[in-house]
Amino acid sequence: MTPLERIAYSPITQRPLLKLPGGARMVVWTIVNVEEWDINQTMPRTVLTPPAGGAPMPDIPNWAWHEYGNRVGFWRFIEILDSLDIKAALAINGTAVKAYEAISRAALERGWEFMGHGYTQRNMQKVENERDDIAKTTEAIRAFTGKRPRGWLGPGLTETWETPDLLVEAGYDYVCDWVLDDQPVWLKTRTKPIVNVPYTQECNDVAMMLIQHHEAGEYYRRAMDQFEQIYADSSDSARVMALVVHPYIMGAPHRAKYYRRALAEIRAHKDVLFWTGGEIADWFKKSGSEPD
Repeated sequence: MTPLERIAYSPITQRPLLKLPGGARMVVWTIVNVEEWDINQTMPRTVLTPPAGGAPMPDIPNWAWHEYGNRVGFWRFIEILDSLDIKAALAINGTAVKAYEAISRAALERGWEFMGHGYTQRNMQKVENERDDIAKTTEAIRAFTGKRPRGWLGPGLTETWETPDLLVEAGYDYVCDWVLDDQPVWLKTRTKPIVNVPYTQECNDVAMMLIQHHEAGEYYRRAMDQFEQIYADSSDSARVMALVVHPYIMGAPHRAKYYRRALAEIRAHKDVLFWTGGEIADWFKKSGSEPD
């Protein structure tokens, strides 16, 4: 099924109004991405290129750069989010659930929501058997948490032509790969529709720091600029904003404070809710919105 077959064009100004409980006007959710990088494979991303070019294996500097995030950077996120009483969504590779069990345990103890993020950190279009990959990811999370994950985020937002269909058939309630709206939307599949919860490529540390090469403070500035606009937009109909971080990027010592600062300033607004993806999907379904 092509993208145009999955979702019809819908201007946000011509939809029924969405209302949040308690007079709130918008929802913010923050997603922490935890991945396992295979030292025997080409690294998914790089911070340092080798002197002679190419893709050496083992790629110690780039593997270690990522590993720092799971050893140190993630725990900065824990302190920041605990101090602000915010529950994050943990988008995690199936293999990472056990490989970084201390991270999984910390998220579980805090009531964070676990989201499927591929079994390994690789392009879903290069996975040999996508249905099996989804199933293995689902089972890894279920076995550790006691609950099946409800949401899915493709590694690098990658999907095949079948991904939403396979997710519904595997029991998923929502997906986050379709970054095209400030409100949840319905995606058609070959069985029943699935909710797409707003994610972000703009307030995302991969885009800002690794691709656009901004200084650390850009995360705070962009997050607040985006928040102020969406907050204004939500005066009549609710909106959703995402803040995305990776332990090896915003968990670095020179960047973490900007993540904290943005969250703290947004948290000070009493009419802004901090929810997880599952909570957003449940609210949207109860809002009466019907799939096209």
